[in-house]
Amino acid sequence: MNVLQVAIGTKNKAKTAAIQNIVNTYFDHVHFEQYTVSSNVSEQPFSNEETRQGAINRARNTLQVARADLNFGLEGGVHEIDGLMYCCNWGAIALKDGTVLTCAGAQFLLPEEIANELRLGKELGPVMDEYTNKTDTRHHVGAIGVFTKGLVDRTEMFEHIVKLLIGQYLFYKNI
Repeated sequence: MNVLQVAIGTKNKAKTAAIQNIVNTYFDHVHFEQYTVSSNVSEQPFSNEETRQGAINRARNTLQVARADLNFGLEGGVHEIDGLMYCCNWGAIALKDGTVLTCAGAQFLLPEEIANELRLGKELGPVMDEYTNKTDTRHHVGAIGVFTKGLVDRTEMFEHIVKLLIGQYLFYKNI
């Protein structure tokens, strides 16, 4: 029996749950390990490009540490279009042979009062904790859960990204 080794480049509960939920849906006999690795980008990425690079860096850094079959990096960031700030989310998976697959997920508008805090140099996670008067929002519902009235939470948002990554992996593997 072959066991699929999956390395997760974060200890964030919402991201980890998303990876475990989706991988367990499509594979049997999986072993998960979590690692704290750097994204090598800003604490608060401020563009799609920087957020994507953060996901790639996390996946590659996880590969370097774990050498697992599948090495995941997920990154959340923000970007502006026409003066409006949106959350953006990217994922990457690094394979043992060094191949990196990427994709993006949901993007949603942030209220101007939140966007202004980020423009002042603050990070979304702590801003959301202050806004909701709760702790560790990023590990649970996330900004998306707050600003969609709970219709979509952070785990569900990242599950979509992980599903896209697994689909690309399955396609790549069969080429």
